[in-house]
Amino acid sequence: MTAEANVGVVGLAAMGASLSRNLARHGYKVAVYNRTYARTENFMKNYASEGEFFPSKTVREFVDSLEKPRVAIIMVKAGQPTDDVIEELAAVMDKGDIIVDAGNAYFKDTMRREKAMAARGIHFVGCGVSGGEEGALLGPSMMPGGSDESWERLKPMFEAIAAKASDGTPCVAHIGPNGAGHFVKMVHNGIEYADMQLIAESYDLMRRGLKMTPAEIGDVFEQWNKTDLDSYLVEITAEVLHKVDDKTGMPLVDVIVDHAGMKGTGTWTVQTALSLEVPVTGIAEAVFARGLSGQTELREKAQADPFDGPDPKFDVDDEQRDDFIEHIRKALYASKIVAYAQGFNEIAAAGKHYGWDIDMAEVARIWRAGCIIRAKFLDRISEAFESGTADISLLFAPYFKSGIQEDEPSWRAVVEQAVRHGIPCPVFSSSLAYFDGLRSKRLPASLIQGQRDLFGAHTYQRVDEPGVFHTLWTEPGKPEIKEK
Repeated sequence: MTAEANVGVVGLAAMGASLSRNLARHGYKVAVYNRTYARTENFMKNYASEGEFFPSKTVREFVDSLEKPRVAIIMVKAGQPTDDVIEELAAVMDKGDIIVDAGNAYFKDTMRREKAMAARGIHFVGCGVSGGEEGALLGPSMMPGGSDESWERLKPMFEAIAAKASDGTPCVAHIGPNGAGHFVKMVHNGIEYADMQLIAESYDLMRRGLKMTPAEIGDVFEQWNKTDLDSYLVEITAEVLHKVDDKTGMPLVDVIVDHAGMKGTGTWTVQTALSLEVPVTGIAEAVFARGLSGQTELREKAQADPFDGPDPKFDVDDEQRDDFIEHIRKALYASKIVAYAQGFNEIAAAGKHYGWDIDMAEVARIWRAGCIIRAKFLDRISEAFESGTADISLLFAPYFKSGIQEDEPSWRAVVEQAVRHGIPCPVFSSSLAYFDGLRSKRLPASLIQGQRDLFGAHTYQRVDEPGVFHTLWTEPGKPEIKEK
């Protein structure tokens, strides 16, 4: 087969098919391959007219159709299927060729794969892609890792197909070596979990506490999308809440089973944060909230044998209702800032740990369009990192610090009302607790260190002199021992 294709895509399910079409629409000649050839045939039947595609029946045929140095983008299921495809490609590729994994891979798997391919002279790029099927087709946010050499080859192609921010900047940047790209995409998804849960908690407070209809709440989200909360997730929330089920005539949200699924990236974000000793409380509680939603047997038992508790309905008149809706908006904004701040803190910690020089301002810039968490205030986040005012935490950048200070009373009012009326708001609550923890000059961790030293001789430090100390707790009157 003549090597005519500029780039190849392996895996023609929704994301792979959309990305292939995106490449073709930007003038690239695209080789396409799927393990099941019927899917390739179906792709060609539906989309052949959109550009130049080169279908293949075998991996060898696929690789031979690519011009050198070859670029093969794989969009297959994470885990062993990805390893299998990488091995099949590597067996017939040459030194200098590039394999791009554009799926949701665990970053440590990407690091392992990159090392193995480098030993064979093949470039391996783990590239986070956000935006779903629509983004893959019309322009996603892209977060590639890998070598500088591979980025030079991929840059024109990725900049062409990526989403464009309002200033025309492509939403793609070279994040760093080996697993850096997939790490940043993982944290992006973790922030997405927190953002979605906060929106859900806002909905729940209005639905159960204020007894508003889904359509009324949808109207509120429409209005909020004209404020600092302007974002893709707030926009689609209004759309979901206005949707009526064709079959029953009920609001669609009332027909959908209240069990939120997970694909792993939120869990990875929390697990990794724990290993890096970075608190991501909002993200963690969002993951746990999804987990609780799926505890069917436990929740059914709680309904069959209910606990006593307060009435969730708030005792408010119309004017007070409008005031409380504004409190929720402000609490949502403040908690959202915390979720982003914690996510960026995790990225910074990983950069130090793994030796990645990640440009935080650049990360914020490439999230401005195409991705699921795209939002108006990402411009402000980028500016904060660019100026250096967010180097310790986004919370200390003047713009965000003043926003949180302004919204703090509303934040507390929302959490207080929710607790008083028994409406769970784990991310609102944990985000506020994190904020209060930062505010506290002294935390009760000193007591915990005393306990640890007593039962396990784990030692402690003192506030009045340097060093590490241990108290002989079982021998009254004995002084502390200073450890070397």
